[in-house]
Amino acid sequence: MKTGDTVVVATKNAGKVKEFAHAFEKLGMRVVSMFDYPSLPDVVEDGVTFAENARKKAKEVAEALGLPVLADDSGLEVARLGGEPGVYSARYSGEGATDARNNEKLLRELAALGDAGAAEGLEPLADGTKLLSGARFVCALALYDPAERVFVESEGYAAGFIMEQPRGGGGFGYDPLFYLSGLGKSMAELSTEEKQGISHRGIALAALLEELERS
Repeated sequence: MKTGDTVVVATKNAGKVKEFAHAFEKLGMRVVSMFDYPSLPDVVEDGVTFAENARKKAKEVAEALGLPVLADDSGLEVARLGGEPGVYSARYSGEGATDARNNEKLLRELAALGDAGAAEGLEPLADGTKLLSGARFVCALALYDPAERVFVESEGYAAGFIMEQPRGGGGFGYDPLFYLSGLGKSMAELSTEEKQGISHRGIALAALLEELERS
């Protein structure tokens, strides 16, 4: 599959655009997004898995543009909530959802379970901050070429814990609540370079690029 020197990413999430641009810049490639194609309608994400949503977005946008398109669907799975919010991560708090409202709802749902962290045997951090549940970020990537009618796909995961209060001013989404025990930081406290190396999206992208090199 040939993508040229420009990668079209099917997203209007500014945080994701920034991360993809940072990753592809190292390869000498430019990233454009749905911000560059405002006339295209949004794709309805009605899949039951991250992979289904990524495939649907990539294919619909690629066929509309006549170009290869990369799409991702990603989100948070919280153990104590049975895997929620999952594919509904971006719209967890309902219509007009924002990162702040989604984070607030997540903390409310966990608070309703009582001392969830203690139930899991999770010790507080050194500063006394409680860990409420184990969790993982998931990212599914799909690159679709409408000329060849083929997909290249990958997935990535990042394991951590949900904290009772946010930390850090970087990242987006649930990053401020997601604690990485190996680094002693929240995802929102990482630099772009650090996050690219360990995040679910960074891992999925590295796997996708390896697959492209083999194809």
